[in-house]
Amino acid sequence: MEKWDPKKLLEISGGYWASFALHAGVELDVFTLLEGKSLTKEEISEELRISGRGAEALLNALSAMGLVEKKEGRFSVGIDSARFLSRSSKEYIGYMIRHHHYISKGWAELPECVRTGVPARDPGHRKAGDRELEAFEMGMFNNASLIAPKVAEAVPLVETGSLLDLGGGPGTYAIHFCLKHPELKATVFDLPQVRSFAEKTIGDFGLGGRIVFAEGDFNDDPLPGGFDAVWLSHILHGEGPSSASRLVRKASAALKNGGVMLIHEFILDDSGDSPLHPALFSLNMLVGTGEGRSYTRKEIEVFMKDAGISEVRLLDSITLPNSRIMAGRRERP
Repeated sequence: MEKWDPKKLLEISGGYWASFALHAGVELDVFTLLEGKSLTKEEISEELRISGRGAEALLNALSAMGLVEKKEGRFSVGIDSARFLSRSSKEYIGYMIRHHHYISKGWAELPECVRTGVPARDPGHRKAGDRELEAFEMGMFNNASLIAPKVAEAVPLVETGSLLDLGGGPGTYAIHFCLKHPELKATVFDLPQVRSFAEKTIGDFGLGGRIVFAEGDFNDDPLPGGFDAVWLSHILHGEGPSSASRLVRKASAALKNGGVMLIHEFILDDSGDSPLHPALFSLNMLVGTGEGRSYTRKEIEVFMKDAGISEVRLLDSITLPNSRIMAGRRERP
Protein backbone atom coordinates (compact mmCIF):
# COMPACT_ATOMS: atom_id res chain seq x y z
CA MET A 1 0.00 0.00 0.00
CA GLU A 2 1.32 3.45 -0.97
CA LYS A 3 2.24 5.74 1.91
CA TRP A 4 0.60 9.14 1.42
CA ASP A 5 1.19 12.58 2.88
CA PRO A 6 -0.32 16.01 2.12
CA LYS A 7 2.62 17.05 -0.09
CA LYS A 8 2.27 14.04 -2.41
CA LEU A 9 -1.49 14.32 -2.54
CA LEU A 10 -1.39 18.02 -3.42
CA GLU A 11 1.26 17.42 -6.08
CA ILE A 12 -1.11 14.98 -7.77
CA SER A 13 -4.08 17.30 -7.29
CA GLY A 14 -2.35 20.27 -8.90
CA GLY A 15 -0.41 18.31 -11.51
CA TYR A 16 -2.72 19.55 -14.26
CA TRP A 17 -1.18 23.03 -14.02
CA ALA A 18 2.00 21.80 -15.69
CA SER A 19 0.01 19.66 -18.13
CA PHE A 20 -2.09 22.60 -19.25
CA ALA A 21 0.97 24.83 -19.66
CA LEU A 22 2.42 22.20 -22.01
CA HIS A 23 -0.94 21.91 -23.81
CA ALA A 24 -1.04 25.68 -24.35
CA GLY A 25 2.53 25.80 -25.63
CA VAL A 26 1.77 23.10 -28.18
CA GLU A 27 -1.66 24.46 -29.19
CA LEU A 28 -0.18 27.93 -29.77
CA ASP A 29 2.87 26.51 -31.59
CA VAL A 30 5.37 28.19 -29.27
CA PHE A 31 7.95 25.45 -29.80
CA THR A 32 7.67 25.53 -33.60
CA LEU A 33 8.13 29.30 -33.61
CA LEU A 34 11.18 29.18 -31.34
CA GLU A 35 13.03 26.38 -33.10
CA GLY A 36 16.38 27.80 -34.17
CA LYS A 37 15.46 31.28 -32.90
CA SER A 38 15.89 33.49 -29.85
CA LEU A 39 12.98 35.90 -29.46
CA THR A 40 11.70 38.39 -26.91
CA LYS A 41 8.26 38.01 -25.35
CA GLU A 42 7.09 40.96 -27.44
CA GLU A 43 8.24 39.32 -30.68
CA ILE A 44 6.60 36.05 -29.68
CA SER A 45 3.39 37.83 -28.74
CA GLU A 46 3.28 39.55 -32.14
CA GLU A 47 4.14 36.43 -34.15
CA LEU A 48 1.58 34.23 -32.39
CA ARG A 49 -1.03 37.00 -32.03
CA ILE A 50 -1.41 36.45 -28.30
CA SER A 51 -1.61 38.96 -25.45
CA GLY A 52 1.55 40.32 -23.93
CA ARG A 53 0.42 39.36 -20.45
CA GLY A 54 -0.43 35.81 -21.57
CA ALA A 55 2.82 35.41 -23.48
CA GLU A 56 4.91 36.48 -20.49
CA ALA A 57 3.12 34.17 -18.05
CA LEU A 58 3.20 31.15 -20.37
CA LEU A 59 6.82 31.61 -21.46
CA ASN A 60 8.05 32.00 -17.90
CA ALA A 61 6.14 28.89 -16.83
CA LEU A 62 7.53 26.87 -19.75
CA SER A 63 10.99 28.14 -18.84
CA ALA A 64 10.52 27.11 -15.21
CA MET A 65 9.51 23.64 -16.46
CA GLY A 66 12.68 23.44 -18.58
CA LEU A 67 10.75 23.28 -21.86
CA VAL A 68 12.09 26.61 -23.13
CA GLU A 69 15.21 28.54 -22.24
CA LYS A 70 15.24 32.18 -21.09
CA LYS A 71 18.41 34.21 -21.30
CA GLU A 72 18.69 38.00 -21.04
CA GLY A 73 14.99 38.43 -21.79
CA ARG A 74 15.01 36.21 -24.90
CA PHE A 75 13.43 32.78 -25.26
CA SER A 76 14.57 29.74 -27.25
CA VAL A 77 14.01 25.99 -27.24
CA GLY A 78 16.52 23.26 -26.52
CA ILE A 79 17.25 20.32 -28.78
CA ASP A 80 14.92 17.90 -26.98
CA SER A 81 11.98 20.30 -26.85
CA ALA A 82 12.32 21.06 -30.56
CA ARG A 83 12.75 17.37 -31.37
CA PHE A 84 9.37 16.39 -29.93
CA LEU A 85 7.35 19.61 -29.83
CA SER A 86 8.16 21.45 -33.08
CA ARG A 87 5.88 20.65 -36.01
CA SER A 88 8.89 20.58 -38.33
CA SER A 89 10.32 17.51 -36.55
CA LYS A 90 9.59 13.98 -37.76
CA GLU A 91 9.39 12.98 -34.08
CA TYR A 92 6.68 15.54 -33.26
CA ILE A 93 4.23 14.27 -30.61
CA GLY A 94 2.16 17.42 -30.39
CA TYR A 95 -0.94 15.83 -31.91
CA MET A 96 -1.32 13.50 -28.94
CA ILE A 97 -0.71 16.37 -26.53
CA ARG A 98 -3.47 18.33 -28.29
CA HIS A 99 -5.74 15.27 -28.04
CA HIS A 100 -5.10 15.16 -24.30
CA HIS A 101 -6.17 18.78 -24.10
CA TYR A 102 -9.41 18.18 -26.00
CA ILE A 103 -10.43 15.31 -23.74
CA SER A 104 -9.48 17.15 -20.53
CA LYS A 105 -12.82 18.97 -20.53
CA GLY A 106 -14.56 15.64 -20.07
CA TRP A 107 -12.24 14.62 -17.25
CA ALA A 108 -13.32 17.74 -15.35
CA GLU A 109 -16.78 16.13 -15.25
CA LEU A 110 -15.49 12.83 -13.83
CA PRO A 111 -17.39 12.96 -10.49
CA GLU A 112 -20.70 13.35 -12.36
CA CYS A 113 -19.73 10.59 -14.82
CA VAL A 114 -19.02 8.27 -11.88
CA ARG A 115 -22.38 9.18 -10.30
CA THR A 116 -24.40 8.60 -13.46
CA GLY A 117 -22.34 6.25 -15.63
CA VAL A 118 -23.03 8.63 -18.54
CA PRO A 119 -20.11 9.99 -20.63
CA ALA A 120 -19.25 13.67 -20.59
CA ARG A 121 -18.29 13.92 -24.26
CA ASP A 122 -19.47 12.60 -27.60
CA PRO A 123 -18.49 8.92 -27.93
CA GLY A 124 -16.19 7.91 -30.75
CA HIS A 125 -15.16 11.42 -31.93
CA ARG A 126 -17.82 11.13 -34.63
CA LYS A 127 -18.84 14.77 -34.23
CA ALA A 128 -15.35 16.15 -33.63
CA GLY A 129 -14.28 19.23 -35.53
CA ASP A 130 -11.45 19.06 -38.04
CA ARG A 131 -8.73 20.08 -35.58
CA GLU A 132 -9.95 17.69 -32.90
CA LEU A 133 -10.20 14.81 -35.39
CA GLU A 134 -6.71 15.64 -36.67
CA ALA A 135 -5.37 15.65 -33.11
CA PHE A 136 -6.96 12.26 -32.39
CA GLU A 137 -5.95 10.46 -35.60
CA MET A 138 -2.46 11.89 -35.85
CA GLY A 139 -2.05 11.53 -32.08
CA MET A 140 -2.68 7.82 -32.57
CA PHE A 141 0.00 7.94 -35.27
CA ASN A 142 2.38 9.70 -32.83
CA ASN A 143 1.84 7.08 -30.13
CA ALA A 144 1.87 4.04 -32.38
CA SER A 145 5.01 5.20 -34.19
CA LEU A 146 6.93 4.98 -30.92
CA ILE A 147 6.32 1.24 -30.56
CA ALA A 148 5.13 -0.07 -33.95
CA PRO A 149 8.63 -0.95 -35.23
CA LYS A 150 9.26 -3.05 -32.12
CA VAL A 151 5.84 -4.72 -32.42
CA ALA A 152 6.38 -5.52 -36.10
CA GLU A 153 9.75 -7.02 -35.27
CA ALA A 154 8.42 -9.26 -32.52
CA VAL A 155 4.90 -10.47 -33.31
CA PRO A 156 4.37 -13.79 -35.13
CA LEU A 157 3.45 -12.65 -38.65
CA VAL A 158 6.20 -14.34 -40.65
CA GLU A 159 3.83 -16.77 -42.39
CA THR A 160 1.22 -14.23 -43.41
CA GLY A 161 0.46 -12.85 -46.83
CA SER A 162 -2.45 -10.52 -45.99
CA LEU A 163 -3.32 -8.45 -42.94
CA LEU A 164 -6.52 -6.69 -41.86
CA ASP A 165 -5.77 -3.69 -39.64
CA LEU A 166 -9.21 -3.24 -38.07
CA GLY A 167 -9.98 0.31 -36.99
CA GLY A 168 -6.43 1.09 -38.05
CA GLY A 169 -6.80 4.87 -38.26
CA PRO A 170 -3.79 6.34 -40.08
CA GLY A 171 -2.42 2.84 -40.72
CA THR A 172 0.66 3.03 -38.52
CA TYR A 173 0.82 -0.66 -37.65
CA ALA A 174 -0.05 -1.80 -41.17
CA ILE A 175 2.82 0.37 -42.39
CA HIS A 176 5.37 -1.12 -40.03
CA PHE A 177 4.19 -4.70 -40.53
CA CYS A 178 4.61 -4.20 -44.28
CA LEU A 179 8.05 -2.63 -43.82
CA LYS A 180 9.09 -5.68 -41.79
CA HIS A 181 7.54 -8.27 -44.14
CA PRO A 182 8.20 -7.33 -47.79
CA GLU A 183 5.62 -9.79 -49.18
CA LEU A 184 2.81 -8.69 -46.87
CA LYS A 185 -0.20 -6.76 -48.16
CA ALA A 186 -2.60 -4.98 -45.81
CA THR A 187 -6.07 -3.47 -45.64
CA VAL A 188 -6.84 -0.68 -43.18
CA PHE A 189 -10.55 -0.69 -42.31
CA ASP A 190 -11.92 2.47 -40.68
CA LEU A 191 -14.47 5.27 -40.96
CA PRO A 192 -14.61 7.40 -44.15
CA GLN A 193 -13.41 10.54 -42.36
CA VAL A 194 -10.15 8.76 -41.54
CA ARG A 195 -9.24 7.99 -45.16
CA SER A 196 -7.30 11.21 -45.83
CA PHE A 197 -5.07 10.68 -42.78
CA ALA A 198 -4.39 7.05 -43.67
CA GLU A 199 -3.66 7.70 -47.34
CA LYS A 200 -1.24 10.48 -46.43
CA THR A 201 0.77 8.41 -43.95
CA ILE A 202 0.73 5.33 -46.19
CA GLY A 203 1.89 7.48 -49.12
CA ASP A 204 4.64 9.07 -47.02
CA PHE A 205 6.11 5.59 -46.54
CA GLY A 206 5.76 4.70 -50.22
CA LEU A 207 3.39 1.81 -49.50
CA GLY A 208 0.37 2.84 -51.56
CA GLY A 209 0.76 -0.25 -53.71
CA ARG A 210 0.64 -2.66 -50.76
CA ILE A 211 -1.78 -1.06 -48.30
CA VAL A 212 -5.35 -0.17 -49.22
CA PHE A 213 -7.98 1.67 -47.22
CA ALA A 214 -11.48 0.22 -46.90
CA GLU A 215 -14.27 2.45 -45.58
CA GLY A 216 -16.78 1.26 -43.03
CA ASP A 217 -17.98 1.12 -39.45
CA PHE A 218 -16.64 -2.09 -37.92
CA ASN A 219 -19.67 -2.38 -35.65
CA ASP A 220 -22.32 -1.97 -38.34
CA ASP A 221 -20.79 -2.89 -41.68
CA PRO A 222 -19.54 -6.24 -43.04
CA LEU A 223 -15.79 -6.73 -43.01
CA PRO A 224 -13.70 -7.93 -45.94
CA GLY A 225 -12.49 -11.50 -45.50
CA GLY A 226 -9.90 -14.09 -46.40
CA PHE A 227 -7.03 -12.62 -44.39
CA ASP A 228 -4.04 -14.46 -42.97
CA ALA A 229 -3.94 -12.16 -39.95
CA VAL A 230 -6.12 -9.58 -38.25
CA TRP A 231 -4.76 -6.85 -35.98
CA LEU A 232 -7.07 -5.16 -33.45
CA SER A 233 -5.15 -2.35 -31.79
CA HIS A 234 -6.89 -0.27 -29.12
CA ILE A 235 -10.42 -0.65 -30.45
CA LEU A 236 -11.98 -3.04 -27.92
CA HIS A 237 -11.69 -0.54 -25.08
CA GLY A 238 -14.18 1.72 -26.84
CA GLU A 239 -16.85 -1.00 -26.65
CA GLY A 240 -18.92 -2.59 -23.90
CA PRO A 241 -18.43 -6.31 -23.20
CA SER A 242 -21.16 -7.60 -25.53
CA SER A 243 -20.08 -5.30 -28.36
CA ALA A 244 -16.40 -6.14 -27.85
CA SER A 245 -17.19 -9.87 -27.95
CA ARG A 246 -19.24 -9.42 -31.12
CA LEU A 247 -16.41 -7.44 -32.74
CA VAL A 248 -13.89 -10.18 -31.99
CA ARG A 249 -16.25 -12.70 -33.60
CA LYS A 250 -16.49 -10.51 -36.72
CA ALA A 251 -12.72 -10.22 -36.83
CA SER A 252 -12.38 -13.99 -36.51
CA ALA A 253 -14.77 -14.50 -39.42
CA ALA A 254 -12.50 -12.29 -41.56
CA LEU A 255 -9.64 -14.77 -41.09
CA LYS A 256 -8.75 -17.78 -43.17
CA ASN A 257 -8.74 -21.05 -41.26
CA GLY A 258 -5.52 -21.11 -39.28
CA GLY A 259 -5.17 -17.32 -39.51
CA VAL A 260 -3.59 -15.30 -36.71
CA MET A 261 -5.52 -12.91 -34.46
CA LEU A 262 -3.58 -10.26 -32.55
CA ILE A 263 -5.27 -8.01 -29.97
CA HIS A 264 -3.29 -5.03 -28.67
CA GLU A 265 -4.84 -3.32 -25.66
CA PHE A 266 -4.35 -1.68 -22.28
CA ILE A 267 -4.81 -5.05 -20.59
CA LEU A 268 -5.62 -5.28 -16.91
CA ASP A 269 -4.41 -8.08 -14.69
CA ASP A 270 -7.23 -10.42 -13.77
CA SER A 271 -7.65 -8.62 -10.42
CA GLY A 272 -8.82 -5.57 -12.40
CA ASP A 273 -6.85 -3.03 -10.35
CA SER A 274 -3.44 -3.10 -12.04
CA PRO A 275 -1.38 -1.98 -13.89
CA LEU A 276 -2.05 1.69 -13.19
CA HIS A 277 -2.39 2.94 -16.77
CA PRO A 278 -5.14 0.52 -17.87
CA ALA A 279 -6.98 1.18 -14.59
CA LEU A 280 -6.91 4.93 -15.21
CA PHE A 281 -7.77 4.40 -18.86
CA SER A 282 -11.05 2.79 -17.81
CA LEU A 283 -11.94 6.16 -16.28
CA ASN A 284 -11.07 7.81 -19.61
CA MET A 285 -13.52 5.45 -21.30
CA LEU A 286 -16.14 6.22 -18.65
CA VAL A 287 -15.77 9.91 -19.47
CA GLY A 288 -15.74 9.46 -23.24
CA THR A 289 -17.81 6.41 -24.22
CA GLY A 290 -21.16 4.89 -23.46
CA GLU A 291 -19.87 1.48 -22.36
CA GLY A 292 -16.11 1.33 -23.04
CA ARG A 293 -13.52 0.15 -20.50
CA SER A 294 -10.20 -1.61 -20.15
CA TYR A 295 -10.43 -5.40 -20.16
CA THR A 296 -8.59 -8.05 -18.17
CA ARG A 297 -6.43 -10.72 -19.76
CA LYS A 298 -9.05 -13.33 -18.89
CA GLU A 299 -11.89 -11.32 -20.44
CA ILE A 300 -10.04 -10.93 -23.73
CA GLU A 301 -9.14 -14.61 -23.69
CA VAL A 302 -12.84 -15.48 -23.35
CA PHE A 303 -13.72 -13.13 -26.24
CA MET A 304 -11.16 -14.89 -28.43
CA LYS A 305 -12.09 -18.44 -27.50
CA ASP A 306 -15.80 -17.70 -27.98
CA ALA A 307 -14.89 -16.49 -31.48
CA GLY A 308 -13.20 -19.78 -32.37
CA ILE A 309 -9.66 -18.64 -31.64
CA SER A 310 -7.39 -21.26 -30.09
CA GLU A 311 -3.81 -21.29 -28.77
CA VAL A 312 -4.64 -18.00 -27.00
CA ARG A 313 -1.68 -16.54 -25.15
CA LEU A 314 -0.36 -13.27 -23.78
CA LEU A 315 2.84 -12.25 -25.55
CA ASP A 316 4.78 -11.43 -22.42
CA SER A 317 8.02 -11.52 -24.38
CA ILE A 318 7.07 -8.19 -25.99
CA THR A 319 7.61 -5.44 -23.42
CA LEU A 320 5.61 -2.31 -24.29
CA PRO A 321 4.80 0.80 -22.25
CA ASN A 322 1.30 0.47 -20.75
CA SER A 323 -0.06 -2.07 -23.25
CA ARG A 324 0.13 -5.77 -24.05
CA ILE A 325 -0.66 -8.11 -26.93
CA MET A 326 -2.69 -11.31 -26.96
CA ALA A 327 -2.37 -13.77 -29.84
CA GLY A 328 -4.25 -16.81 -31.08
CA ARG A 329 -5.11 -18.74 -34.20
CA ARG A 330 -8.46 -19.40 -35.83
CA GLU A 331 -9.33 -23.04 -35.37
CA ARG A 332 -9.27 -25.20 -38.44
CA PRO A 333 -12.47 -27.19 -39.11
